[in-house]
Amino acid sequence: MDFATIVGLIVGVGAIAGSFVFEGGRIDSIFLFPPMMIVIGGTLGATAISTSLDTVSKVPTYLKLAFFNKTYSFNDTINSLVKLAEKARREGILGLEENLKTIAEPFFRKAIQLVIDGTEITVLREILETEIAYIEERHRKGIVFFQKAGGFAPTMGILGTVLGLIHTLSNTSDASKMAAAIAAAFIATLWGVGLANLFFLPISDKLRMRHEEEIAHLELIMEGVLSLQSGENPRNIRTRLLSFVSPRIRGNEL
Repeated sequence: MDFATIVGLIVGVGAIAGSFVFEGGRIDSIFLFPPMMIVIGGTLGATAISTSLDTVSKVPTYLKLAFFNKTYSFNDTINSLVKLAEKARREGILGLEENLKTIAEPFFRKAIQLVIDGTEITVLREILETEIAYIEERHRKGIVFFQKAGGFAPTMGILGTVLGLIHTLSNTSDASKMAAAIAAAFIATLWGVGLANLFFLPISDKLRMRHEEEIAHLELIMEGVLSLQSGENPRNIRTRLLSFVSPRIRGNEL
């Protein structure tokens, strides 16, 4: 569970809702079905048009990635690569085959399997770079989906407000109810702006951060495996791969 995402949502929503209540407002007055339907349904529809139904169907997966973080230990990966390089120098590349079942990361395992299979180093680099490129493309779809939703939501909120005002001003027979109806019309704008800035855009940025972390980890693995394939000294491999790790962490864990 990513507590930063949870705490951020609670603090953001809580601050806005709390200030509204302190000013004498009622929370239940915000939860009106028509404006919520316009904003949420309109935003999802517009986003589906600009992306694809396949991307929309993967929204639960994207949300899972945002709320449940996967941590990457760069130092553990470096240690594993160095140990594999040391073993390869002692026993040869084929000696790494028994280590395959201990590697949980699919990309890492595939890279080592390619090395064991005797893949030429330039071909190996091309294969791994292509794999990373496809992973980047899959990640980009989720990032763009929430980014687009964050752009459409405020506009849908304004659209809902305009429709509410049209309905209100076309029924002016009861002036005493007009003020309440006008206030209710602006709830759509509240939902549009609120969802964009407290949910859609933050989730997009969170997915981008997850993407950058994973790609950096995969690039570390690629560089380490290529160095192993070329027969580099394990000590030099460690030194090269430490450039992927924050200087603050290097001395603490390695």
